[in-house]
Amino acid sequence: MLICLRDYWNVDAVKDLLALCMMADGEVIGQEINSYNTEDSKELFGCFVDGELAGLAGIIRQSEQALEIRHLAVQTKWRGKGIGRGMITEISRTAGIETITAETDHEAVGFYRSAGFTVTSLGEKYPGVERFACILSVGAAAQSRM
Repeated sequence: MLICLRDYWNVDAVKDLLALCMMADGEVIGQEINSYNTEDSKELFGCFVDGELAGLAGIIRQSEQALEIRHLAVQTKWRGKGIGRGMITEISRTAGIETITAETDHEAVGFYRSAGFTVTSLGEKYPGVERFACILSVGAAAQSRM
């Protein structure tokens, strides 16, 4: 189950998880958390295991039918246990959502493909860094889970 992190008391745990998926310093990560707390179109959710923040998903509502996963991170010790995929499944059940998009690097392409996303290279978006667009058609994903 995903829980909104807007009022979550352990900001350091949130910062640590965001640091796993952001190449940024503490100040930039703090600004990102602030934007999740103040912008209506953005939400930051957490997945807890035994009371511990094991993963987080940051989303932006693009339209009534589309969400973008802006951040997705799972603590190293909890990886490979279905937490990331579970967060995507929960996000895909958001009422009215037909499409979920994400942008990622080479390291996470396999994860997004295995979660049902179509992955397309965006080329070298930053010097020496290839980025990928990931698109999930929620209706198609639901059919593949049957």
